[in-house]
Amino acid sequence: MKLDNHLREALDAGFCAAFGSAPERYFSAPGRTEIGGNHTDHQRGCVLAGAVNLETVAAVKPNGTHVIRVLSQGYPMCQVDLSQLQPVAEEVNSTPALIRGVAARFAQLGCKVEGFDAYCQSTVLPGSGLSSSAAFEVLMGTIINGLFFDGRVSQPEIAMIGQYAENVFFGKPCGLMDQTASAVGSMVTIDFADKDHPVIEPVDFDFAACGHALCIIDSGADHADLTDEYAAVTVEYRALCDHFGKEVLTQVPEEEFYAAIAALRKKCTDRAIMRGIHQYEENKRVKQQVQALRVGDFDRFLALVKESGYSSYMYLQNVIPAGYVQHQDMAVALGLCQHYLQGRGAFRVHGGGFAGTVQAFVPFDLLDSFKNGIESALGEGACHVLSIRKDGGVEAFA
Repeated sequence: MKLDNHLREALDAGFCAAFGSAPERYFSAPGRTEIGGNHTDHQRGCVLAGAVNLETVAAVKPNGTHVIRVLSQGYPMCQVDLSQLQPVAEEVNSTPALIRGVAARFAQLGCKVEGFDAYCQSTVLPGSGLSSSAAFEVLMGTIINGLFFDGRVSQPEIAMIGQYAENVFFGKPCGLMDQTASAVGSMVTIDFADKDHPVIEPVDFDFAACGHALCIIDSGADHADLTDEYAAVTVEYRALCDHFGKEVLTQVPEEEFYAAIAALRKKCTDRAIMRGIHQYEENKRVKQQVQALRVGDFDRFLALVKESGYSSYMYLQNVIPAGYVQHQDMAVALGLCQHYLQGRGAFRVHGGGFAGTVQAFVPFDLLDSFKNGIESALGEGACHVLSIRKDGGVEAFA
């Protein structure tokens, strides 16, 4: 991957200002968009996802010490001493936890991780719903793999390393979709049934060739105080699984789930059961979306995108946080999409939900009016027009 000259100059200047010398190598990892499979990855289901043309990039140089130093533009310097490769309680939910976790997993795999300096810039904005944390984890993994392990770890394995760092060191029980989409690149469908060997298949399709733009709309909602809402999704799935003695819902045949609903209602919340219904339907829908794209049936694909959005709203219920009346940002964003699309294209909840983003496929002839309408209500810059990026986590060259 070739690095843009202006970006390289900015990275060089930032690195020199931070560390007093010139960098030696450059690395890049993209953000990702979830196209199908809302909250299916952590139940080892199927997803359709793609890397996007927003990235986190780094200028890098080994520093000859046992300390990793990372400065991201606009943030304080992070320093991680590699003599401590166990989770640190004070680092939970912090960037150093991700760096330490990635380094620790490489060390477990036999890599002799040494210190390096990195200056990072990112167009994957935090809270944008495009998974800036996964891009950062994949970036750190790609750097360590390139500097100290001769590229021995595959990109899907780097995704697993990122998930490990986020689960064990950062303290977030995420699935594997975000990291895999960022690490592998392009558009892919992933089946997580075998958690150690997810099946990744390319899906070659050009939305622009069908006259549509891929847009992500930032609802403007505040993620603060919503940790319990996100955690409740996996907690309620676990309650369903416990009834069957299984780890994840994809291990429970759909007919057994429906046959047990009367019993489940005595042990679990009705919302948990509704979320179970979403899980089964959404998993089937991903496979139908992939098939539609592979045979070029874009209208069918759009219909399935709409179905996914309705299912997330009605069954998964990750649009309006419980009890929220004054602020229902995601619902407002969805309503605006429906209005400005005029019955065309498609739109859906994107990613975690509750306080994140909406995804829309917008016909080119409506794009200007759609973007203007969305931003007049939600603010300038709320509508991001994206494209799928071929490269995943890679070393970049000047």
